[in-house]
Amino acid sequence: MKNLCLLIFTTAFFSVMTSLAQDDKSKRPSPPAKVTETISSGATIMIDYSQPSLKGRTIGKDLAEYGKVWRTGANEATVFEVNKDVMVEGKALKAGKYALFTIPGEAAWTVIFNKTAKQWGSFEYKQADDALRVQVKPAKAPAATEKMTFKIGKEGRVTLLWGATQVSFKVK
Repeated sequence: MKNLCLLIFTTAFFSVMTSLAQDDKSKRPSPPAKVTETISSGATIMIDYSQPSLKGRTIGKDLAEYGKVWRTGANEATVFEVNKDVMVEGKALKAGKYALFTIPGEAAWTVIFNKTAKQWGSFEYKQADDALRVQVKPAKAPAATEKMTFKIGKEGRVTLLWGATQVSFKVK
């Protein structure tokens, strides 16, 4: 009887530990990252995302396929949050949380702020829920970046860096 209790306890303990380990997002191949900045206009921008790595793959072909909606990261959709109403590339965006999607392209990227902030990847994406879309031109990054990374400047420039690609948009 004592051995049976020990077996049950051990099995339960390892089951709980395994499930907790799977919930540890830092152990994912594309780990979580977050960047926050209060810009010169007084608005605070927060981007919560997962960082996919290139691993020898090509942007536009193997990853972030040109012409298709992309979650702009990995795992859950990237969350873009502002605490005040802002202008993005000269267009109004209300304060709130948004899923940040993009449609990559060689000559232009469409940046999408979708009202359904909590969703997995782009599988649940519905264009009808878009709050705003803006188009920006990609540029050559100053240095190659293996893991996709967001940066936010004090002046409100939000930049995605990945591989040799840099995609920026202005928030005021």
